[in-house]
Amino acid sequence: MNDKFLFGVVLGMLGGAVLVTNSVKARQMVKSGQQQVVEKAESLTKKSNKKNSK
Repeated sequence: MNDKFLFGVVLGMLGGAVLVTNSVKARQMVKSGQQQVVEKAESLTKKSNKKNSK
């Protein structure tokens, strides 16, 4: 991969981490997003279990 691209990805990750640690609103958005992902994953596994049990 291109070194500039990797540097940009790492810089973006670090910038996002700093933003989230210093901003209450950003932290709440991250928690909300994580909760939505967990709920979706749980609903998909429940659907999968129902299909397998038939």
